[in-house]
Parts: sequence; structure tokens; C-alpha cells
Amino acid sequence: MIYNLIIFLYVSAVRLAALFSEKVSKMVKGQKESFSILKQHIDPSARYLWFHAASLGEFEQGRPLIEAIRKQYPDYKILQTFFSPSGYEVRKDYKGADVVCYLPLDTPGNVKKFIDLAHPYMAFFIKYEFWKNYLEELHRRQIPVYSVSSIFRPGQIFFRWYGGCYKDALKSFTHLFVQNEESVHLLKTIGISNTTIVGDTRFDRVLEICNQAKNLPLVEQFKGNALTLVAGSSWAPDEDIFIPYFNSHPEMKLIIAPHVISESHLKEIMTKLKRPVVRYTEATEENVKQADCLIIDCFGLLSSIYRYGEVSYIGGGFGVSIHNTLEAAVYGIPVVFGPNNKKFLEAQGLKQCKGGFEITGAEEFNALMDNWIKDPASLAASGKNAGNYVSAHAGALDKIMKTVQL
Repeated sequence: MIYNLIIFLYVSAVRLAALFSEKVSKMVKGQKESFSILKQHIDPSARYLWFHAASLGEFEQGRPLIEAIRKQYPDYKILQTFFSPSGYEVRKDYKGADVVCYLPLDTPGNVKKFIDLAHPYMAFFIKYEFWKNYLEELHRRQIPVYSVSSIFRPGQIFFRWYGGCYKDALKSFTHLFVQNEESVHLLKTIGISNTTIVGDTRFDRVLEICNQAKNLPLVEQFKGNALTLVAGSSWAPDEDIFIPYFNSHPEMKLIIAPHVISESHLKEIMTKLKRPVVRYTEATEENVKQADCLIIDCFGLLSSIYRYGEVSYIGGGFGVSIHNTLEAAVYGIPVVFGPNNKKFLEAQGLKQCKGGFEITGAEEFNALMDNWIKDPASLAASGKNAGNYVSAHAGALDKIMKTVQL
């Protein structure tokens, strides 16, 4: 089969890459350990609900469903798998799951061994996870499997003339909970109609995070009464846009939570800053009040830190793609991001409602900031638009829970 040949070549490429990449090496090592984790921790007498997410973002997308099911059906156990180290390494100790491990690569041998050990009662694949061998083996064993918050576009392989085996994989799903009408239409063109439009569970998740946001006294003391820009998941091209503006505007403060917190990147950021700066891990009640810029050099705080901003800048839009805009928008503050955002429905929705703003360079960013600083009413209106957009699109979780019956 062509697909299995592709997987074989992919496995070979991953093993080669592991020799040169610490991240890939962690993934390969973790996948090898998955079977021993399952042998050690899976209770053969229990019924497991299996949730699979590629990475941390997809996990957060599926998390509201995991926690709702666990609350409503406490007799079931949860197996959570990841493909990427950026998901597994952060959430390997997630208390909402009974077992957490990597998902072994999609070879026929791995698939049968994994499902034999895990013996899932039901499976949920989040967003873009469409592993053909896993899906078809689950289908053969009559194990219900659902796609959660998936979204489809015309350019994907499922809708190309050469995508036959991938189309067949989608037919293994018991049901697909999709984000929009276009996805339903596209799936119908390849003979798949077991779909329901529910929207995106991330809206439910960010509302939950907002309600549980941590109080961060040091950040509050840093902010004081100053207008504060929170730059989340930023990369160097993003920092080259907002840092010069900050340097020349003493009336504002800046919080930077870079996507990469390596020492080299942190030093690079600090060389660009011309105003007093302190790193969060070195902040005290005394020095944080003297700083104009606060660098978040640790993980796990960003979703709570957005609450202290009047404006947010979401990084990644001048690289591969933007990061999570909803985490900021939920607090009722406008969201600014770069041009690589077209694949994200929420970014398009935020732009349409004038709660999100795309920039292509420093000139546009400067104009936005100048306007908001001079016109606080305009800033408040933009923020309100962003918050209302998030609230209006929540509810995917309830729709899924009404359909999935255990």
C-alpha cells in the first residue's frame, strides 16, 4: 500500500532527524516507551476513553471535552496520547488523565500492538489528526471514533484526485464534529455525511481559563496604572515591530512572553530594549516597580497574564503561523497579529468584528497603537468586540456532549 510505504519512509526520516534534533530524539524515545507505559498502567478490566492530540494546542482544544466527560461519566478512565514533545512534555503529568503517553507512529504493527494494549472503549481525535491505520483498525474492531473540532479546506489531500486512501481514512470516523459549513460541504463531495457543525471547543476552553485565571501580584505591581501591551508567543520578527514602538513611548509598558525562552533569545530581546527591563524569574516587589518591560521567562503564565493588558500582540504571523488569539481576546482586549493567519477561522472572525487587527509591518502597528493611545474609547470598543466574539462562539462542548452517548 502506498500509504504504508510513505509511513515507512517517514519513520526512516524521523529516526535520521533524531540524530540531529533534541526535540525529535525525545519523540522517538517517548514513542518507544509507550508500549511499556501501557503494559504497566492500563487496567485490563477498565473502560478507557482515548483522546489523541498532536500537540499542546490541540490538547487544550480537546481538554473541555475530556473534563466534561470525566465529570459526567466518572466510571470511565482516560488515556491521553500526544504526537509532539511540545504537548507530551508539558502535559505528561496531566491529572485529568489516568494514562499519558506518546502515540507510536502509524505502522500496521504499532497500531495493532497499541490498540491491543490500550483496548479503548471509544476514541477522540482532535482537529487535524487523521492517522489512516489507527482509524481503520478502530473501525475494524467496531470501536467508535470521533473527530473533534476538525476543519477542512479545498486544498487538503482528501479532496484531490490522488487522495483516495486518505478519503477512505475519513470514512472510518463514527462522526465528525466540524467547525464550519464549508467543512460539511467538502466532506459531502467525497461521500461523507456523518457530520455536525459544532464550532470550536477552544472558545469553551478559553472562557474556562479566563474564569480560573491566576492572580499574579508581581505582574499587577509592574503594570500599575499604565497602558500595557502584552506580547504573547513572540518571535524575533514580531519583536522587531513592537519593541521600537515601546522604546519611544514612555507612557506605556510592555510584557513579553516569547515563544522560545532560550537564554540566547532572551538576551537578544534585552539588547533591543532601551528602557528598564526585568525578567519574571528575577522580579521582586522592589525591582518590578522600577521596570517598564517585564519578560516572562517561564511557561504556564501567559493565559493569565493577558488579563493585565489593554492591547495584545500575538506572535508567529511573520513566520509559520500565528499562535492562540483567543487566549487574549477572551479578556476583552484587541488582538494584533501578522499576515500569516489565513488558516485560522477565529483570526478571520476577529478581523471581521473589528476585535482583531492584521498588520504587515511596523507602520501599520504604529498607526494602530497611536490611535488607541490617543482615543481610549476606540481602544475600549475594539476590546469589547473581541470579547463579544469569543462569548458568542462558545457552546461547541454542549453540542458534542449531547451527541456522544456512553
